[in-house]
Amino acid sequence: MSRYFAVTVIVLLFLAGCSAIPFNKASCVSMENVDPESVKQQFALMVPMKFRIINTIVFEYKRQAISFIGYSDIDTIEKIFTVAGLNPVGIKLFELSGEKDKNELRFAIEDFTKKGNFAEAVGDDIRKIFFDRLPEKEAKIYKRKREIVFAQNKADSTIEYVFAGEDHLLVEKRCLVDNDVVWTVHYYEYINKNSKLHPSGIVLKNYKYDYRLILRLKEVRS
Repeated sequence: MSRYFAVTVIVLLFLAGCSAIPFNKASCVSMENVDPESVKQQFALMVPMKFRIINTIVFEYKRQAISFIGYSDIDTIEKIFTVAGLNPVGIKLFELSGEKDKNELRFAIEDFTKKGNFAEAVGDDIRKIFFDRLPEKEAKIYKRKREIVFAQNKADSTIEYVFAGEDHLLVEKRCLVDNDVVWTVHYYEYINKNSKLHPSGIVLKNYKYDYRLILRLKEVRS
């Protein structure tokens, strides 16, 4: 038995089937009389710019799941991050950092690197989840009965921000190309920590490569 195979058997939990979303959706309330600009400004005051968090993470792909603990250091102002994944007993699975559009893989077990560009994939998902959570000034606004959607063009795609619920918070960010959804990020059950809002649950779905990430917040360190 190879060292990497033995480590994989010990540190990764494989489960049959995909789990249901383990979080509560935002309450369905009318947004018809809510001012979109006020919603965006209110959220801008509460969304954290720099923070350190610990999440449990489940990666689901082809009816299998890999579970690990993620330690993330995020700076959305400078667009830099460091993230490390550990198994439940503290063995490091990977560590990487990123700034703007560059990624640096500091360490990863072979199972994470033998197929595709692991650093690029993880870096892109970190950016989708934690960066650019506010629509830009030129974003178009679509008011619907129970949600407000901001839509803006980015390269050959459209990024949409959906605000809903009793507190009018960001509940979804999605990317569309030629009107087809490429990926979505859903945010659930916000908590207030140090006067900033952190979602207790996050679900990223990549439709192009057919995988899902489920993040459950365990601790906010700053």
